[in-house]
Amino acid sequence: MAREQGRKLIAQNRKARHDYHIEDTFEAGMVLQGTEVKALRAGRANLVDGFVDIERDEVWLHAVHIPEYAQGTWTNHAARRKRKLLLHRAEIEKIAQKTAQKGYTIIPLSLYFSDGRAKVEIALAKGKKSYDKRHSIAERQADREKQQALGRQLKGMDRV
Repeated sequence: MAREQGRKLIAQNRKARHDYHIEDTFEAGMVLQGTEVKALRAGRANLVDGFVDIERDEVWLHAVHIPEYAQGTWTNHAARRKRKLLLHRAEIEKIAQKTAQKGYTIIPLSLYFSDGRAKVEIALAKGKKSYDKRHSIAERQADREKQQALGRQLKGMDRV
């Protein structure tokens, strides 16, 4: 059987980029049980409430929902159990130093298979205030209007 190549996206936390300023991102491996891998290969996961915590120099992923595997038996996993993340020691120390500062948190951005191995992209982030969110929405809208105007101009529709 041929090995998987490339990156296959399973789940993405789109709301994270709206609610947080992303400072830095890291790719981490995950320690999973067999039925969790099968559920992920079926493309089922939810990162919305997920967060990452550091306990005794180990990084843990909490509250990520990987539903039970449908064909699993008594060996099935708990859907919202905490899962250990695999990172280099230097990365763990860097993350721990930043989260010790006020306002920083670690959130999962996406869950995917990279060359057949389950990976999670985590981000060191700082929460946005409501006025920051409004500002980013206004910026996005202005960019969209600018692109539309440019498109109309290139098509010759703006000539009077």
